[in-house]
Amino acid sequence: MNTIDFSPLYRSSIGFDRFASLLDHALRSDQSNNSYPPYNIEVLDENRYAITLAVAGFTQDDLSIEVEQGVLTIKGSKDSDSKEKRQFLHRGIATRSFERKFNLAEFVEVVDASMDHGLLTVSLVKEIPEKMKPKQIAINTATGSTAIEHKAEKVA
Repeated sequence: MNTIDFSPLYRSSIGFDRFASLLDHALRSDQSNNSYPPYNIEVLDENRYAITLAVAGFTQDDLSIEVEQGVLTIKGSKDSDSKEKRQFLHRGIATRSFERKFNLAEFVEVVDASMDHGLLTVSLVKEIPEKMKPKQIAINTATGSTAIEHKAEKVA
């Protein structure tokens, strides 16, 4: 297993520590090859996104969605003490517990979640505050430029 040392990045930059931590986390979680449940991340337009997870076999009561400090966490947990005992010849639909975490960019907010045909869709929107948006500054033209003169005082 190869690891990348991010310490030079920490020493030579300010404010990028979260970015380096995200890279480190992404590399570690990618190596673990955790692919359950499968999911899509979709760009709907410039400021809208959707995360869709395939959660066949789960009900809304089995799922929880939480956002804390820029991390979206989706958990699924089936009640192991099911009321009906079922006997399977083949079991291909996984209903094991899971936890998926997604790091959200700055100003990205979760606005909605819906479930349809075994797919859980979480809607996200990026809302940049007005004071953070770029603004155009008009350049005024001077009709008559005037210079300010400084008069030196006489020293007695």
